[in-house]
Amino acid sequence: MQFSEAWLREWVDPRLDTRALSHLLTMAGLEVEAVEPVAPPFTGVVVGEILSARKHPDADRLQVCQVAVGEVEPLTIVCGAGNARAGLKTACARAGAQLPEMVIRQAKVRGVESFGMLCSARELG
Repeated sequence: MQFSEAWLREWVDPRLDTRALSHLLTMAGLEVEAVEPVAPPFTGVVVGEILSARKHPDADRLQVCQVAVGEVEPLTIVCGAGNARAGLKTACARAGAQLPEMVIRQAKVRGVESFGMLCSARELG
């Protein structure tokens, strides 16, 4: 059976480290085979709110979004998400962010500067 360590910590002393918690469970008769992270590590990802989304001038399947990420000016991000719309809050990887399989860089996508990437759960691992 798999379950979240965060859920388990609601029921035990939250000060225990993972190794001590695994040992206590095993001593109670519940063998712990492995402790695995739910997702690979990533950095530079924040919650962003899409302020506007319009069709890309040179691509049918792309959108140009203005995304608020807590800075004075919103970021311009070109994305291929068909469900991107104003008001949606999503994971936003800023330029320089490290995702499980890639590093996000500022890039020109079909002539429009993009300063990050809107991420799906799959892209975050």
